[in-house]
Amino acid sequence: MPRAALLLAIALAAMPAAATEEPRFETLRQAGDFELRLYAPMIVAETFVPGDLSQASGDGFRVIAGYIFGNNVSARGAGAEKVAMTAPVTMEAASEKIAMTAPVTVEAGATEGYRMHFVMPSAYTLETLPRPRDDRVRLRAIPAQRVAVIRFSGFAGEDKVRERTNELLDWVRTEGLDPAGPPRLARYDPPWTLPFLRRNEVMVPLDRGPRQEGPGEPA
Repeated sequence: MPRAALLLAIALAAMPAAATEEPRFETLRQAGDFELRLYAPMIVAETFVPGDLSQASGDGFRVIAGYIFGNNVSARGAGAEKVAMTAPVTMEAASEKIAMTAPVTVEAGATEGYRMHFVMPSAYTLETLPRPRDDRVRLRAIPAQRVAVIRFSGFAGEDKVRERTNELLDWVRTEGLDPAGPPRLARYDPPWTLPFLRRNEVMVPLDRGPRQEGPGEPA
């Protein structure tokens, strides 16, 4: 097992599933495997890594895992601080060559790398989170946002992710919604999880222009 996958396995094994925090959201609309969600504001720790999806997943996890496992400086001035692991682990292709209308076509060499992020536990603010020692890690606040989502199980290889992304963008277009950023892959489970039990999602952030509002959705 690659070292990054082993670190992820150890981290998730140490926490009961019920204790693993996930970002808070409200479901505004659902149709089969598709959802329109409203996410609460969140803070993420993120890093950019070159390479394909498989390589970037391992390298990115290693960098951010180092931060949450103690490669940081506590905001309280008490040395390093461990930050609880959350789910999902999220990957976003960092390339302007990926079309935002269906279908998505990624040509060889078009993807320059990936941005990986972990959502920080909701008990923290930017002021109370420990500071990264590794300058490849950045902390960023994300405001409340609408997100279109497609859920799927099994392995999340590049071909399957591309297929599900195309399906999601078709649904987004059918619903009259406008993407506001690149698709991102969210994986919730440790590496040993049986394929049919794995929980994966492709997410697309949405524009906040004129629209039909869902219940509880901000104007």
